[in-house]
Amino acid sequence: MRLVALSRLVRLSLARERRGAFFSIFGVAMGVGALVFFLGLGLGVGRVIRERIFPTDAKLVDVVPPSVSLGSFLGGGKLDAVMVERLGALPDVEKVYRKMSVRAPAASRYDGDFFGRRLRMGVDVLAVGVEPGLVEGDVEPGSFVDPAPGEPIPGIVSTRLLEIYNSTFAPARKLPRLGPGMIVGFTFPVDFNRSYVAAPVAGPVIQSHVQVVGASERGLLAGVTIPLETAIRLNRELGQDTETYSGVTLVATSPAAVPALVAAVKDMGLEIDDQERRLAENVGAAVALTTSALALLSILICVLAAVNIAHALSASVRARAREIGVMQAVGASRADVRNIVLAEAAVVGVLGGLAGTVAALLLALAVDRLATGYLPQFPFKPESFFSFPWAVVVGGVALGLLAALAGAWFPSHRAAATDPARTLAG
Repeated sequence: MRLVALSRLVRLSLARERRGAFFSIFGVAMGVGALVFFLGLGLGVGRVIRERIFPTDAKLVDVVPPSVSLGSFLGGGKLDAVMVERLGALPDVEKVYRKMSVRAPAASRYDGDFFGRRLRMGVDVLAVGVEPGLVEGDVEPGSFVDPAPGEPIPGIVSTRLLEIYNSTFAPARKLPRLGPGMIVGFTFPVDFNRSYVAAPVAGPVIQSHVQVVGASERGLLAGVTIPLETAIRLNRELGQDTETYSGVTLVATSPAAVPALVAAVKDMGLEIDDQERRLAENVGAAVALTTSALALLSILICVLAAVNIAHALSASVRARAREIGVMQAVGASRADVRNIVLAEAAVVGVLGGLAGTVAALLLALAVDRLATGYLPQFPFKPESFFSFPWAVVVGGVALGLLAALAGAWFPSHRAAATDPARTLAG
């Protein structure tokens, strides 16, 4: 049967069974729309978790000293220059970046103008020194280096800390929201070896200033990141250890090389600081589990829609038995009859899939607008809670088509098995 004739017959059949076709399309649209909506929500929330709350680089491995070191029994356990050299010699290691915490408490007491508002506040500050290469893409070249004596210390703040400030602290204290570019050049006092809550170490109090030179995802979340040489100098002036490092960041040649690199590091008696990565995986798994449960419910709706289509087409085939018999009597083959029923179902499935997918996209747009207008600002609030890659959109339409064809399979074969002689004889 030619395509033009087939499409004409399908159009006439659906027009005659308008009521049943509408309910079948509605059922498919409900299932497909729910599935696309919940998948888009799960993917959107997962993207926020990966990219904003717990941003991780798949090639980075953060090495830290073990909490309990067995020293020579494991062939290591101390992050000194020798161990750093051994780590750099491991296969698949592209770069090595050393880190050293300032091994004394620090506090900042700010009293003055803060971007046009008066601010008076005292807070403890953590400081960690890193090699400039680790954050070179987030600061101006040459700005993140150990300064001359008496000059402000260049510092980097975490972009996540900036997000938390903008979402919670700034509204509560009626302070202006800040962007990464606005804070460059801001200077605040820091006294090393002074604290509001912790006991100082044996040594002098070093009064200094920190000047912000940029914001980075690799910055210390609960403190300020300074150049490694500055941290070493401060520890030396405070009489603290300057020979061992607080951590080392290894850059693998590829993400695929990370598992073997992690195993080699552990064999050296060191540990991997993967707390944020594991937390991101746990939160992501919870989101994926919830999304899967809602997706299964949506697929169940699609199955019910397929059953409804099967019931409707079975009734239609019974009602059109004489018509089918006449078609066979004038030359229509069993395949032609089967294709007519399947084509009717395909049109219902495609229309239902399209309607459900469009409805899901419109509902997601409405939810985003309502969230923007009515939800209070909170940390890491995204512009959109949804993500709809092309595979989800196309998959929604394909699912509608598949559900309809599955429901039409039995009725189409039943229609093709009609005996024209017995049907026309009554």
